Amino acid sequence: MGRYVARRLLQMIPVFGGATLLIFLMVNVMGDPIAGLCGERACDPATAAQLKREFGLDQPLWRQYLTYMGNVFTGNFGTAFNGQPVTELMAAAFPVTIRLTVVAILFEIVIGIALGVVTGLRRGRPVDTGVLLATLVVISVPTFVTGLLLQLLLGVAWGWIKPSVSPAATFGELIVPGLVLASVSLAYVTRLTRTSIAENRRADYVRTAIAKGLPPRRVITRHLLRNSLIPVVTFIGTDIGALMGGAIVTERIFNIHGVGYQLYQGILRQNTQTVVGFVTVLVLVFLLANLLVDLLYAVLDPRIRYA
Repeated sequence: MGRYVARRLLQMIPVFGGATLLIFLMVNVMGDPIAGLCGERACDPATAAQLKREFGLDQPLWRQYLTYMGNVFTGNFGTAFNGQPVTELMAAAFPVTIRLTVVAILFEIVIGIALGVVTGLRRGRPVDTGVLLATLVVISVPTFVTGLLLQLLLGVAWGWIKPSVSPAATFGELIVPGLVLASVSLAYVTRLTRTSIAENRRADYVRTAIAKGLPPRRVITRHLLRNSLIPVVTFIGTDIGALMGGAIVTERIFNIHGVGYQLYQGILRQNTQTVVGFVTVLVLVFLLANLLVDLLYAVLDPRIRYA
């Protein structure tokens, strides 16, 4: 196991370098970031030259990237165009988005897996058909429609929640935004768990466990569910980074100042340092989540061993 982890960590180095290089190149071709600092009027040549020297934009693109990566390994993600270090923006934004992601993941695990198990064990029955139709509707409706609808009903019409989240962004305030963020993924988890449960229910090891006289609850939890969760864990693990990076819509609807909000502001203002810095951390989140998923395989299925 130790050799496998070491090998995976070494494999992450070129992946991380390639991903950050692509991000850096794509962000730097969005436009001229200096033009946005001067308002509606164009910057005069002297001011534009001074700003480019100050932010290192007068250097060749390859040298900008090498300088940026060298600073990243020392914990320096640069300075936003408003003079605030990007690390300060991260320190304020990431805890909020992490709390929002935790709420969303809990919805996926608790509700998604529970519905998947129920429908997988009752395949073809009315409850199975009803859940399949409900998940199809959730997948078909865009997230911004779901968010605005819940905000209008629960926050404005009925007054059960605040229409916008406070700057503290406590777990209680993030329940509804977390449900909105997890809605589509929750539907996929439900369908994936249902399919996996229905297929493994006919497996030989399940029939053997039943023939041995084991209680149905133990057959489901110790044998059927454990082996059926491998594709579900894969989806949820890769979904962690997607939820953190894809929270722009949800955070905009509920006025949550997290990673999505900072990315939106960075893209809107063409603030390359902010966008590249935040996406670089999200790349690390993706890589670590994938490693964690691979390690969980051996926990769920004892037959899986890593050389």
